[in-house]
Amino acid sequence: MTSPTHAAELDGFLSLLASSRAPRTVEAYRRDLIQLAQWLDGPVSAATTEDLERWVAQMRADGRAATTVARRIAAVRSFFRQQMLLGQRGDNPAASLELPRRTRKLPRTLSPAEAERLIEAANGTTPRAMRDRALVELMYGAGLRVSEAIGLDRRGVDLDERIVRALGKGQKERLVPLGRPAVESLRRYIAMGRPHLDRRNRPELFLNARGGPLTRAGAFFVLRKLATKAGLEPERVHPHLLRHSFATHLLEGGADLRAIQELLGHVSISTTQTYTRVESKRLKEAYSRAHPRA
Repeated sequence: MTSPTHAAELDGFLSLLASSRAPRTVEAYRRDLIQLAQWLDGPVSAATTEDLERWVAQMRADGRAATTVARRIAAVRSFFRQQMLLGQRGDNPAASLELPRRTRKLPRTLSPAEAERLIEAANGTTPRAMRDRALVELMYGAGLRVSEAIGLDRRGVDLDERIVRALGKGQKERLVPLGRPAVESLRRYIAMGRPHLDRRNRPELFLNARGGPLTRAGAFFVLRKLATKAGLEPERVHPHLLRHSFATHLLEGGADLRAIQELLGHVSISTTQTYTRVESKRLKEAYSRAHPRA
């Protein structure tokens, strides 16, 4: 249980946070700060640097994942940063907390041939088959996040101009070009598939079998079903894998890293640079297999 004072502080912090961060981040920070308050058995605002160092040490001793520890530290730093801006605190006791080292895993990708097999597995003439084909073509052809794809409304794609308006993190809009295969699949779905699914006059582009908006879980299910049909490992195939594959295949094809950053909607180029490591690994493997002095 949190005290009324702490609850008011927390609500104020989260309300301001919600204006600049995604809802999932706000909810995660809420849980993190409540967990800390319970561990302290008191309000977070009264914590000292020593309290927070012991809290971090306890999380590490409990075997918490580095990503969880890093997010919780980020939540607390952000909380105290706001306290300082409001004049409620003169220092940030979380500022000196040491972040755990994170081992960055290289994103797994589909090969171009596997991506083609996945797309071809969505062939069909039923409304849902046309929807599935359009969904896969869009996520792989434009590198959309699953939230961006299922969040599109019918006006979010301009088929004549071959452009999709994606609403990314922080509600930032970006324009992403579409290839001809994606445009053709979307045109077919919108003209012949979607009208049979749209029983409630919904604005969303992608609808489920009951006429409601397609959900994240629905998109995951679609991809795993298609992966099984394509002879791929279904547990390996998920929406973000298509985004990783989109970026990697662009890089392999000679696209500029800054252009890929813009297409993906990454704020920082360092996030996009992960894909250069994927390409570097591929080249090293090719060298090891082929060069006589490798």
